[in-house]
Amino acid sequence: MGNGPRYPIEGVIYRTPSEQAALIGSGAWSPMTVGDAIRDAARTDPDKTYLIAGDQRLTFGELDRRTECLAASLLDQGLKPGDRAIFQMGITPETVIALFGCYKAGILPVCTLPQYRDIEIGQLTEMSAARAYFIQADFSPTFDLVAFARRMGQAHPTLSKFIVARGAAEDGNLDFARLCEGSGYDASRARLADLGINPGDVLTFQLSGGSTGVPKIIPRMHGEYLAQASGWARLHEYGPDEICIWPLPIIHNAGLLLVVLGSLLNKSTILLQDRFDPVSFLNAIETHRVTWAGSIGPIAPRLLDYHNLAKHDLSSLRMFVAMDRADAIEAHVGVTTMNLYGITEGLLMSTSPGDSEQARFWTNGRSTSELDEIRVLEFDGERPVKPGEQGELCFRGPHSLRGYYKAEPGVNAATFTSDGFVRTSDIVREVVIDGRSHFVFLGRVKDNISRGNEKFAAEEVEKLIVQHPAVLDAKVVAMPDRYLGEKACAFIIPRPGETCPDVPALGAFLVGLGLAKFKLPERVETISEFPVTRVGKFDKMAMRAIVREKLERGE
Repeated sequence: MGNGPRYPIEGVIYRTPSEQAALIGSGAWSPMTVGDAIRDAARTDPDKTYLIAGDQRLTFGELDRRTECLAASLLDQGLKPGDRAIFQMGITPETVIALFGCYKAGILPVCTLPQYRDIEIGQLTEMSAARAYFIQADFSPTFDLVAFARRMGQAHPTLSKFIVARGAAEDGNLDFARLCEGSGYDASRARLADLGINPGDVLTFQLSGGSTGVPKIIPRMHGEYLAQASGWARLHEYGPDEICIWPLPIIHNAGLLLVVLGSLLNKSTILLQDRFDPVSFLNAIETHRVTWAGSIGPIAPRLLDYHNLAKHDLSSLRMFVAMDRADAIEAHVGVTTMNLYGITEGLLMSTSPGDSEQARFWTNGRSTSELDEIRVLEFDGERPVKPGEQGELCFRGPHSLRGYYKAEPGVNAATFTSDGFVRTSDIVREVVIDGRSHFVFLGRVKDNISRGNEKFAAEEVEKLIVQHPAVLDAKVVAMPDRYLGEKACAFIIPRPGETCPDVPALGAFLVGLGLAKFKLPERVETISEFPVTRVGKFDKMAMRAIVREKLERGE
Protein backbone atom coordinates (compact mmCIF):
# COMPACT_ATOMS: atom_id res chain seq x y z
CA MET A 1 0.00 0.00 0.00
CA GLY A 2 1.48 3.32 -1.08
CA ASN A 3 2.07 6.34 1.07
CA GLY A 4 -0.11 9.40 0.89
CA PRO A 5 -3.86 9.51 0.32
CA ARG A 6 -5.38 7.44 -2.47
CA TYR A 7 -8.38 9.80 -2.56
CA PRO A 8 -7.11 13.31 -1.77
CA ILE A 9 -9.75 15.91 -0.90
CA GLU A 10 -9.34 19.54 -1.84
CA GLY A 11 -9.14 21.69 1.27
CA VAL A 12 -7.55 19.00 3.49
CA ILE A 13 -3.94 19.53 4.58
CA TYR A 14 -2.12 16.17 4.45
CA ARG A 15 1.19 14.90 5.70
CA THR A 16 3.71 14.31 2.94
CA PRO A 17 4.20 10.73 1.69
CA SER A 18 7.61 10.61 3.39
CA GLU A 19 6.12 11.83 6.67
CA GLN A 20 3.37 9.21 6.47
CA ALA A 21 5.89 6.47 5.72
CA ALA A 22 8.00 7.50 8.71
CA LEU A 23 4.97 7.60 11.02
CA ILE A 24 3.85 4.13 9.95
CA GLY A 25 7.39 2.82 10.21
CA SER A 26 7.77 4.12 13.77
CA GLY A 27 4.40 2.70 14.86
CA ALA A 28 2.99 6.18 15.45
CA TRP A 29 0.39 5.47 12.75
CA SER A 30 -1.32 2.19 12.05
CA PRO A 31 -0.53 0.58 8.68
CA MET A 32 -4.21 -0.44 8.49
CA THR A 33 -7.45 1.26 7.56
CA VAL A 34 -10.60 0.80 9.63
CA GLY A 35 -11.88 -1.57 6.95
CA ASP A 36 -8.73 -3.65 7.38
CA ALA A 37 -9.31 -3.76 11.15
CA ILE A 38 -12.88 -4.99 10.72
CA ARG A 39 -11.83 -7.71 8.29
CA ASP A 40 -9.01 -8.77 10.61
CA ALA A 41 -11.41 -9.10 13.57
CA ALA A 42 -13.86 -11.09 11.44
CA ARG A 43 -11.09 -13.41 10.27
CA THR A 44 -9.69 -14.14 13.74
CA ASP A 45 -12.83 -13.92 15.94
CA PRO A 46 -15.87 -14.23 13.65
CA ASP A 47 -18.26 -15.54 16.31
CA LYS A 48 -17.25 -13.23 19.14
CA THR A 49 -19.79 -10.57 20.12
CA TYR A 50 -18.65 -7.07 19.27
CA LEU A 51 -21.80 -5.15 20.09
CA ILE A 52 -24.77 -5.54 22.45
CA ALA A 53 -27.75 -3.17 22.38
CA GLY A 54 -30.91 -4.26 24.17
CA ASP A 55 -31.75 -7.69 22.78
CA GLN A 56 -29.55 -7.18 19.70
CA ARG A 57 -26.12 -8.75 19.37
CA LEU A 58 -23.64 -8.35 16.55
CA THR A 59 -20.58 -10.55 16.09
CA PHE A 60 -17.41 -9.45 14.33
CA GLY A 61 -18.31 -11.75 11.45
CA GLU A 62 -21.77 -10.21 11.09
CA LEU A 63 -20.30 -6.72 11.37
CA ASP A 64 -17.94 -7.45 8.50
CA ARG A 65 -20.65 -8.93 6.29
CA ARG A 66 -23.15 -6.11 6.80
CA THR A 67 -20.62 -3.32 6.43
CA GLU A 68 -19.07 -4.92 3.35
CA CYS A 69 -22.48 -5.09 1.68
CA LEU A 70 -23.41 -1.58 2.79
CA ALA A 71 -20.14 -0.11 1.49
CA ALA A 72 -20.56 -1.75 -1.91
CA SER A 73 -24.22 -0.67 -2.07
CA LEU A 74 -23.32 2.95 -1.38
CA LEU A 75 -20.81 2.88 -4.24
CA ASP A 76 -23.39 1.20 -6.48
CA GLN A 77 -25.73 4.11 -5.72
CA GLY A 78 -23.22 6.49 -7.25
CA LEU A 79 -21.41 7.71 -4.15
CA LYS A 80 -17.62 7.85 -4.37
CA PRO A 81 -14.65 7.69 -1.99
CA GLY A 82 -14.15 11.16 -0.59
CA ASP A 83 -17.88 12.01 -0.59
CA ARG A 84 -19.30 13.25 2.71
CA ALA A 85 -22.37 12.11 4.65
CA ILE A 86 -24.60 13.84 7.19
CA PHE A 87 -25.60 11.58 10.11
CA GLN A 88 -28.78 12.04 12.14
CA MET A 89 -28.68 8.73 13.96
CA GLY A 90 -28.63 7.91 17.66
CA ILE A 91 -26.90 5.29 19.79
CA THR A 92 -27.88 2.17 17.87
CA PRO A 93 -26.24 -0.82 16.16
CA GLU A 94 -27.37 0.64 12.84
CA THR A 95 -25.28 3.73 13.52
CA VAL A 96 -22.15 1.66 14.07
CA ILE A 97 -22.85 -0.34 10.90
CA ALA A 98 -23.49 2.85 8.93
CA LEU A 99 -20.27 4.46 10.15
CA PHE A 100 -18.18 1.39 9.37
CA GLY A 101 -19.86 0.95 5.98
CA CYS A 102 -18.91 4.51 5.12
CA TYR A 103 -15.36 3.97 6.33
CA LYS A 104 -14.98 0.92 4.08
CA ALA A 105 -16.35 2.82 1.08
CA GLY A 106 -14.16 5.85 1.74
CA ILE A 107 -17.22 8.02 2.46
CA LEU A 108 -16.64 10.53 5.25
CA PRO A 109 -19.23 10.82 8.04
CA VAL A 110 -19.64 14.39 9.23
CA CYS A 111 -20.01 14.58 13.01
CA THR A 112 -23.68 15.55 13.14
CA LEU A 113 -26.38 14.66 15.68
CA PRO A 114 -30.09 13.80 15.47
CA GLN A 115 -30.79 16.79 17.74
CA TYR A 116 -29.41 19.23 15.15
CA ARG A 117 -31.86 21.39 13.25
CA ASP A 118 -31.85 23.85 10.32
CA ILE A 119 -28.94 25.99 11.43
CA GLU A 120 -26.50 23.22 12.30
CA ILE A 121 -27.39 20.86 9.45
CA GLY A 122 -27.46 23.73 6.98
CA GLN A 123 -24.05 25.05 8.03
CA LEU A 124 -22.38 21.65 8.07
CA THR A 125 -23.91 20.55 4.78
CA GLU A 126 -22.69 23.72 3.11
CA MET A 127 -19.24 23.49 4.68
CA SER A 128 -18.70 19.82 3.84
CA ALA A 129 -20.65 19.70 0.52
CA ALA A 130 -22.24 16.48 1.82
CA ARG A 131 -23.95 14.21 -0.70
CA ALA A 132 -25.40 11.47 1.54
CA TYR A 133 -27.73 11.72 4.53
CA PHE A 134 -28.27 8.90 7.05
CA ILE A 135 -31.49 9.19 9.09
CA GLN A 136 -32.82 7.17 12.03
CA ALA A 137 -36.57 7.28 11.41
CA ASP A 138 -37.64 6.31 14.93
CA PHE A 139 -35.31 8.60 16.87
CA SER A 140 -38.04 10.94 18.09
CA PRO A 141 -41.79 10.34 18.51
CA THR A 142 -42.42 14.09 18.19
CA PHE A 143 -40.12 15.13 15.33
CA ASP A 144 -40.09 13.65 11.82
CA LEU A 145 -36.39 13.41 11.01
CA VAL A 146 -37.06 11.89 7.58
CA ALA A 147 -39.24 14.82 6.51
CA PHE A 148 -36.70 17.22 8.00
CA ALA A 149 -33.89 15.59 5.99
CA ARG A 150 -35.91 15.96 2.80
CA ARG A 151 -36.48 19.62 3.58
CA MET A 152 -32.75 20.06 4.10
CA GLY A 153 -32.20 18.36 0.74
CA GLN A 154 -34.45 20.90 -0.96
CA ALA A 155 -32.45 23.73 0.61
CA HIS A 156 -29.05 22.18 -0.08
CA PRO A 157 -28.85 20.58 -3.53
CA THR A 158 -25.59 18.69 -2.92
CA LEU A 159 -27.63 16.24 -0.81
CA SER A 160 -28.80 13.52 -3.17
CA LYS A 161 -28.86 10.17 -1.32
CA PHE A 162 -31.13 9.74 1.71
CA ILE A 163 -30.67 6.49 3.62
CA VAL A 164 -33.40 5.64 6.14
CA ALA A 165 -32.78 3.23 9.02
CA ARG A 166 -35.35 1.84 11.47
CA GLY A 167 -38.32 2.98 9.43
CA ALA A 168 -40.01 2.95 6.04
CA ALA A 169 -38.02 4.28 3.12
CA GLU A 170 -40.46 6.12 0.86
CA ASP A 171 -40.43 8.83 -1.80
CA GLY A 172 -37.15 7.73 -3.32
CA ASN A 173 -35.30 7.28 -0.03
CA LEU A 174 -32.96 4.30 0.27
CA ASP A 175 -33.69 1.50 2.71
CA PHE A 176 -30.77 0.96 5.07
CA ALA A 177 -31.56 -2.72 5.75
CA ARG A 178 -31.69 -3.54 2.05
CA LEU A 179 -28.41 -1.75 1.41
CA CYS A 180 -26.86 -3.94 4.13
CA GLU A 181 -27.91 -7.01 2.12
CA GLY A 182 -26.77 -5.63 -1.22
CA SER A 183 -25.70 -8.17 -3.79
CA GLY A 184 -24.25 -10.50 -1.18
CA TYR A 185 -21.02 -10.71 0.78
CA ASP A 186 -18.77 -12.27 -1.88
CA ALA A 187 -19.82 -9.85 -4.61
CA SER A 188 -19.49 -6.92 -2.25
CA ARG A 189 -16.04 -7.97 -1.15
CA ALA A 190 -14.96 -8.22 -4.77
CA ARG A 191 -16.46 -4.79 -5.42
CA LEU A 192 -14.33 -3.27 -2.65
CA ALA A 193 -11.14 -5.26 -3.26
CA ASP A 194 -9.53 -2.74 -5.59
CA LEU A 195 -10.68 0.40 -3.77
CA GLY A 196 -7.26 0.81 -2.18
CA ILE A 197 -8.10 3.19 0.67
CA ASN A 198 -4.87 4.23 2.35
CA PRO A 199 -4.01 4.93 6.03
CA GLY A 200 -3.42 8.52 4.92
CA ASP A 201 -6.95 8.92 3.54
CA VAL A 202 -9.47 10.90 5.57
CA LEU A 203 -11.65 8.68 7.78
CA THR A 204 -14.10 11.21 9.19
CA PHE A 205 -14.88 14.90 9.52
CA GLN A 206 -14.98 15.81 13.21
CA LEU A 207 -15.84 19.25 14.56
CA SER A 208 -13.97 21.73 16.72
CA GLY A 209 -15.44 22.96 20.00
CA GLY A 210 -15.25 26.36 18.36
CA SER A 211 -15.38 29.81 19.91
CA THR A 212 -17.02 31.33 16.84
CA GLY A 213 -20.52 30.91 15.49
CA VAL A 214 -19.54 28.30 12.91
CA PRO A 215 -17.65 25.14 13.95
CA LYS A 216 -14.45 24.23 12.15
CA ILE A 217 -14.05 20.84 10.45
CA ILE A 218 -11.21 18.58 11.57
CA PRO A 219 -10.15 15.83 9.14
CA ARG A 220 -8.99 12.67 10.92
CA MET A 221 -7.14 9.98 8.96
CA HIS A 222 -7.42 6.20 9.16
CA GLY A 223 -3.86 5.47 10.26
CA GLU A 224 -3.50 8.14 12.92
CA TYR A 225 -7.00 7.66 14.35
CA LEU A 226 -6.53 3.91 14.74
CA ALA A 227 -3.13 4.46 16.37
CA GLN A 228 -4.58 6.93 18.86
CA ALA A 229 -7.37 4.49 19.75
CA SER A 230 -4.76 1.79 20.22
CA GLY A 231 -2.67 4.07 22.44
CA TRP A 232 -5.71 4.81 24.62
CA ALA A 233 -6.41 1.09 25.03
CA ARG A 234 -2.78 0.35 25.80
CA LEU A 235 -2.58 3.07 28.47
CA HIS A 236 -5.65 1.62 30.17
CA GLU A 237 -4.47 -1.98 29.89
CA TYR A 238 -7.55 -2.65 27.81
CA GLY A 239 -7.65 -6.23 26.50
CA PRO A 240 -9.88 -8.64 24.55
CA ASP A 241 -11.93 -9.65 27.59
CA GLU A 242 -13.22 -6.14 28.26
CA ILE A 243 -16.91 -5.31 28.09
CA CYS A 244 -17.35 -1.56 27.74
CA ILE A 245 -20.61 0.31 28.38
CA TRP A 246 -21.39 3.54 26.50
CA PRO A 247 -24.72 5.45 26.72
CA LEU A 248 -23.46 8.50 24.81
CA PRO A 249 -23.17 9.51 21.12
CA ILE A 250 -20.83 7.27 19.16
CA ILE A 251 -20.08 9.53 16.20
CA HIS A 252 -18.15 11.96 18.42
CA ASN A 253 -14.38 11.85 18.80
CA ALA A 254 -14.72 10.43 22.34
CA GLY A 255 -17.13 7.65 21.39
CA LEU A 256 -15.03 6.57 18.43
CA LEU A 257 -11.61 6.65 20.10
CA LEU A 258 -12.49 5.44 23.57
CA VAL A 259 -15.03 2.80 22.64
CA VAL A 260 -15.88 1.97 19.02
CA LEU A 261 -12.36 1.76 17.55
CA GLY A 262 -10.58 0.76 20.75
CA SER A 263 -12.85 -2.25 21.16
CA LEU A 264 -12.57 -3.16 17.48
CA LEU A 265 -8.77 -3.21 17.63
CA ASN A 266 -8.74 -5.24 20.84
CA LYS A 267 -11.56 -7.52 19.66
CA SER A 268 -13.56 -6.80 22.79
CA THR A 269 -17.25 -6.04 23.37
CA ILE A 270 -19.19 -2.79 23.61
CA LEU A 271 -22.59 -2.39 25.26
CA LEU A 272 -24.64 0.51 23.87
CA GLN A 273 -27.51 2.23 25.68
CA ASP A 274 -29.66 4.72 23.80
CA ARG A 275 -30.09 6.91 26.88
CA PHE A 276 -28.69 7.21 30.38
CA ASP A 277 -30.34 6.71 33.73
CA PRO A 278 -28.48 5.39 36.77
CA VAL A 279 -30.65 2.32 37.38
CA SER A 280 -30.56 0.94 33.84
CA PHE A 281 -26.86 1.79 33.58
CA LEU A 282 -25.99 -0.09 36.77
CA ASN A 283 -28.34 -2.97 35.96
CA ALA A 284 -26.60 -3.36 32.61
CA ILE A 285 -23.19 -3.47 34.31
CA GLU A 286 -24.44 -6.23 36.59
CA THR A 287 -26.24 -8.23 33.88
CA HIS A 288 -23.48 -8.14 31.28
CA ARG A 289 -20.53 -8.18 33.70
CA VAL A 290 -19.20 -4.89 32.34
CA THR A 291 -15.54 -4.19 33.09
CA TRP A 292 -15.10 -0.60 31.80
CA ALA A 293 -17.32 2.46 32.05
CA GLY A 294 -16.83 6.09 31.14
CA SER A 295 -18.43 9.47 31.70
CA ILE A 296 -18.10 12.23 29.14
CA GLY A 297 -20.81 14.54 30.41
CA PRO A 298 -23.60 14.04 32.95
CA ILE A 299 -23.09 10.39 33.91
CA ALA A 300 -20.63 10.91 36.78
CA PRO A 301 -22.66 13.54 38.68
CA ARG A 302 -25.85 11.52 38.25
CA LEU A 303 -24.09 8.47 39.71
CA LEU A 304 -22.78 10.53 42.61
CA ASP A 305 -26.37 11.49 43.41
CA TYR A 306 -27.53 7.85 43.33
CA HIS A 307 -27.39 6.26 46.78
CA ASN A 308 -28.65 2.74 46.17
CA LEU A 309 -25.43 1.30 44.76
CA ALA A 310 -25.62 -1.62 47.22
CA LYS A 311 -28.54 -2.97 45.18
CA HIS A 312 -26.24 -3.63 42.24
CA ASP A 313 -23.44 -6.15 41.83
CA LEU A 314 -20.62 -4.08 40.35
CA SER A 315 -17.88 -6.59 41.11
CA SER A 316 -17.00 -7.02 37.41
CA LEU A 317 -16.24 -3.31 36.95
CA ARG A 318 -12.50 -2.68 37.11
CA MET A 319 -12.18 0.85 35.76
CA PHE A 320 -14.13 4.09 35.41
CA VAL A 321 -13.00 7.10 33.37
CA ALA A 322 -14.39 10.62 33.74
CA MET A 323 -13.58 14.21 32.84
CA ASP A 324 -13.04 15.15 36.48
CA ARG A 325 -13.98 14.21 40.10
CA ALA A 326 -12.17 10.87 39.90
CA ASP A 327 -11.64 10.92 43.67
CA ALA A 328 -15.36 11.26 44.42
CA ILE A 329 -16.38 8.64 41.88
CA GLU A 330 -13.87 6.09 43.16
CA ALA A 331 -14.99 6.65 46.75
CA HIS A 332 -18.67 6.38 45.81
CA VAL A 333 -18.63 3.54 43.27
CA GLY A 334 -15.64 1.67 44.67
CA VAL A 335 -13.76 1.20 41.40
CA THR A 336 -10.43 2.51 40.13
CA THR A 337 -11.15 5.86 38.46
CA MET A 338 -9.15 8.25 36.32
CA ASN A 339 -9.69 11.68 34.82
CA LEU A 340 -9.13 12.25 31.12
CA TYR A 341 -8.58 15.14 28.74
CA GLY A 342 -9.29 15.09 25.03
CA ILE A 343 -9.44 17.55 22.18
CA THR A 344 -10.57 16.60 18.69
CA GLU A 345 -7.59 18.42 17.20
CA GLY A 346 -5.54 15.40 18.22
CA LEU A 347 -4.51 15.15 21.88
CA LEU A 348 -5.81 12.50 24.29
CA MET A 349 -4.57 12.23 27.88
CA SER A 350 -5.28 10.07 30.91
CA THR A 351 -3.51 8.02 33.55
CA SER A 352 -3.12 4.25 33.90
CA PRO A 353 -5.05 2.07 36.38
CA GLY A 354 -1.84 1.39 38.32
CA ASP A 355 -0.87 5.04 38.75
CA SER A 356 -0.91 6.67 42.16
CA GLU A 357 -4.07 8.26 43.55
CA GLN A 358 -2.33 11.63 43.39
CA ALA A 359 -1.97 11.28 39.61
CA ARG A 360 -5.35 9.64 38.99
CA PHE A 361 -7.40 11.95 41.22
CA TRP A 362 -5.79 15.37 40.80
CA THR A 363 -4.54 15.45 37.21
CA ASN A 364 -5.88 14.71 33.73
CA GLY A 365 -2.89 12.52 33.05
CA ARG A 366 -0.40 12.33 30.21
CA SER A 367 -0.65 11.73 26.48
CA THR A 368 -1.60 8.34 25.10
CA SER A 369 1.34 8.75 22.67
CA GLU A 370 4.92 9.07 23.86
CA LEU A 371 5.66 10.95 20.64
CA ASP A 372 3.38 13.87 21.53
CA GLU A 373 5.20 17.05 22.51
CA ILE A 374 3.31 19.15 25.05
CA ARG A 375 4.11 22.72 26.07
CA VAL A 376 2.42 25.13 28.46
CA LEU A 377 2.82 28.60 26.98
CA GLU A 378 1.95 32.13 27.99
CA PHE A 379 -1.46 33.20 26.74
CA ASP A 380 -1.26 34.80 23.27
CA GLY A 381 2.48 34.20 23.25
CA GLU A 382 5.03 31.48 22.62
CA ARG A 383 7.16 31.60 25.75
CA PRO A 384 6.83 28.64 28.12
CA VAL A 385 5.53 29.51 31.56
CA LYS A 386 7.58 28.75 34.65
CA PRO A 387 7.23 25.21 36.04
CA GLY A 388 3.99 24.83 38.00
CA GLU A 389 2.41 28.02 36.59
CA GLN A 390 -0.77 27.95 34.58
CA GLY A 391 -0.77 28.66 30.87
CA GLU A 392 -2.20 27.57 27.54
CA LEU A 393 -1.90 23.89 26.64
CA CYS A 394 -0.21 23.46 23.25
CA PHE A 395 0.81 20.23 21.55
CA ARG A 396 2.38 18.70 18.45
CA GLY A 397 2.55 15.06 17.48
CA PRO A 398 1.57 12.21 15.15
CA HIS A 399 -2.19 12.77 15.60
CA SER A 400 -2.25 16.56 15.70
CA LEU A 401 -4.24 18.70 13.30
CA ARG A 402 -2.35 20.07 10.32
CA GLY A 403 -5.08 22.55 9.41
CA TYR A 404 -8.85 22.88 9.44
CA TYR A 405 -10.73 21.86 6.32
CA LYS A 406 -11.07 24.76 3.85
CA ALA A 407 -10.37 27.27 6.61
CA GLU A 408 -9.40 30.84 5.90
CA PRO A 409 -5.60 31.31 6.18
CA GLY A 410 -6.03 33.49 9.25
CA VAL A 411 -7.94 30.77 11.08
CA ASN A 412 -5.19 28.22 10.65
CA ALA A 413 -2.49 30.78 11.42
CA ALA A 414 -4.15 31.62 14.74
CA THR A 415 -4.41 27.93 15.62
CA PHE A 416 -0.69 27.16 15.51
CA THR A 417 2.47 28.51 17.04
CA SER A 418 5.28 29.47 14.70
CA ASP A 419 6.80 25.99 15.10
CA GLY A 420 3.58 24.05 14.52
CA PHE A 421 2.15 23.45 18.00
CA VAL A 422 -1.65 23.40 18.17
CA ARG A 423 -3.08 26.02 20.52
CA THR A 424 -5.93 24.47 22.52
CA SER A 425 -7.15 27.64 24.30
CA ASP A 426 -7.34 25.44 27.40
CA ILE A 427 -5.72 26.46 30.67
CA VAL A 428 -3.52 23.84 32.36
CA ARG A 429 -0.75 23.47 34.88
CA GLU A 430 2.04 20.93 34.53
CA VAL A 431 2.96 18.88 37.60
CA VAL A 432 5.53 16.16 38.08
CA ILE A 433 4.36 13.02 39.91
CA ASP A 434 6.56 9.95 40.33
CA GLY A 435 9.11 11.51 37.98
CA ARG A 436 6.63 11.99 35.12
CA SER A 437 4.85 15.08 33.82
CA HIS A 438 1.08 15.22 34.23
CA PHE A 439 -1.31 18.01 33.29
CA VAL A 440 -4.12 19.54 35.32
CA PHE A 441 -7.02 21.06 33.36
CA LEU A 442 -8.08 24.38 34.93
CA GLY A 443 -10.55 25.88 32.47
CA ARG A 444 -11.00 27.33 29.01
CA VAL A 445 -9.99 30.52 27.32
CA LYS A 446 -12.50 29.78 24.57
CA ASP A 447 -15.89 31.43 24.76
CA ASN A 448 -18.01 28.32 24.51
CA ILE A 449 -20.38 26.20 26.58
CA SER A 450 -20.03 22.46 27.22
CA ARG A 451 -23.50 21.16 28.10
CA GLY A 452 -23.22 17.47 28.88
CA ASN A 453 -20.03 17.58 26.78
CA GLU A 454 -21.95 18.86 23.74
CA LYS A 455 -19.92 21.97 22.99
CA PHE A 456 -21.29 25.02 21.23
CA ALA A 457 -20.17 28.58 20.71
CA ALA A 458 -21.69 31.41 22.72
CA GLU A 459 -21.38 33.70 19.70
CA GLU A 460 -23.63 31.42 17.64
CA VAL A 461 -26.48 31.82 20.15
CA GLU A 462 -25.83 35.53 20.69
CA LYS A 463 -26.23 36.26 16.98
CA LEU A 464 -29.71 34.74 17.07
CA ILE A 465 -30.87 36.27 20.37
CA VAL A 466 -30.26 39.80 19.08
CA GLN A 467 -32.75 39.12 16.27
CA HIS A 468 -35.52 39.11 18.89
CA PRO A 469 -37.50 42.37 18.53
CA ALA A 470 -37.29 43.10 22.28
CA VAL A 471 -33.52 42.60 22.52
CA LEU A 472 -31.00 45.39 22.11
CA ASP A 473 -27.92 43.28 22.82
CA ALA A 474 -27.07 39.92 24.38
CA LYS A 475 -24.13 37.96 25.71
CA VAL A 476 -24.17 34.25 26.49
CA VAL A 477 -21.96 32.64 29.13
CA ALA A 478 -21.60 29.25 30.73
CA MET A 479 -23.15 28.73 34.15
CA PRO A 480 -22.36 25.72 36.34
CA ASP A 481 -24.78 22.78 36.47
CA ARG A 482 -24.48 19.82 38.80
CA TYR A 483 -25.46 17.21 36.21
CA LEU A 484 -24.55 18.62 32.82
CA GLY A 485 -21.42 20.51 33.85
CA GLU A 486 -22.55 23.71 32.19
CA LYS A 487 -25.67 25.34 30.82
CA ALA A 488 -26.11 28.58 28.88
CA CYS A 489 -27.12 31.80 30.59
CA ALA A 490 -28.12 34.82 28.48
CA PHE A 491 -27.41 38.35 29.72
CA ILE A 492 -29.82 40.58 27.79
CA ILE A 493 -30.11 44.35 27.44
CA PRO A 494 -33.73 44.92 26.34
CA ARG A 495 -34.71 47.66 23.92
CA PRO A 496 -36.12 50.80 25.55
CA GLY A 497 -39.77 50.25 26.45
CA GLU A 498 -39.59 46.50 25.76
CA THR A 499 -39.82 43.61 28.21
CA CYS A 500 -36.95 41.15 28.22
CA PRO A 501 -38.11 37.69 26.99
CA ASP A 502 -38.14 35.01 29.67
CA VAL A 503 -36.60 31.56 29.22
CA PRO A 504 -39.66 29.89 27.56
CA ALA A 505 -40.31 32.83 25.23
CA LEU A 506 -36.66 33.13 24.24
CA GLY A 507 -36.44 29.38 23.71
CA ALA A 508 -39.49 29.33 21.43
CA PHE A 509 -38.04 32.19 19.42
CA LEU A 510 -34.66 30.48 18.97
CA VAL A 511 -36.20 27.12 18.08
CA GLY A 512 -38.25 28.97 15.49
CA LEU A 513 -35.00 30.19 13.95
CA GLY A 514 -33.76 26.60 13.72
CA LEU A 515 -31.44 26.36 16.72
CA ALA A 516 -30.97 22.95 18.38
CA LYS A 517 -32.73 22.74 21.74
CA PHE A 518 -29.63 21.76 23.73
CA LYS A 519 -28.13 25.18 22.87
CA LEU A 520 -31.02 27.18 24.34
CA PRO A 521 -30.23 29.49 27.28
CA GLU A 522 -31.68 28.01 30.46
CA ARG A 523 -31.44 31.22 32.43
CA VAL A 524 -31.94 34.86 31.44
CA GLU A 525 -30.44 37.80 33.29
CA THR A 526 -31.74 41.28 32.43
CA ILE A 527 -28.99 43.87 32.58
CA SER A 528 -28.70 47.55 31.69
CA GLU A 529 -25.09 47.36 30.51
CA PHE A 530 -22.47 44.65 30.24
CA PRO A 531 -19.48 44.71 32.58
CA VAL A 532 -16.21 45.50 30.82
CA THR A 533 -12.53 44.92 31.52
CA ARG A 534 -10.00 47.68 32.14
CA VAL A 535 -9.26 47.78 28.41
CA GLY A 536 -12.93 48.11 27.50
CA LYS A 537 -13.67 44.54 26.39
CA PHE A 538 -16.84 42.76 27.48
CA ASP A 539 -16.01 40.94 30.72
CA LYS A 540 -17.58 37.53 30.40
CA MET A 541 -15.62 36.31 33.39
CA ALA A 542 -17.51 38.86 35.49
CA MET A 543 -20.82 37.71 33.98
CA ARG A 544 -20.02 34.10 34.79
CA ALA A 545 -19.21 35.16 38.36
CA ILE A 546 -22.53 37.02 38.66
CA VAL A 547 -24.64 34.03 37.70
CA ARG A 548 -22.50 31.62 39.72
CA GLU A 549 -22.93 33.70 42.87
CA LYS A 550 -26.68 33.94 42.29
CA LEU A 551 -26.93 30.19 41.93
CA GLU A 552 -24.93 29.68 45.12
CA ARG A 553 -27.41 31.95 46.94
CA GLY A 554 -30.31 29.95 45.51
CA GLU A 555 -31.58 32.82 43.38
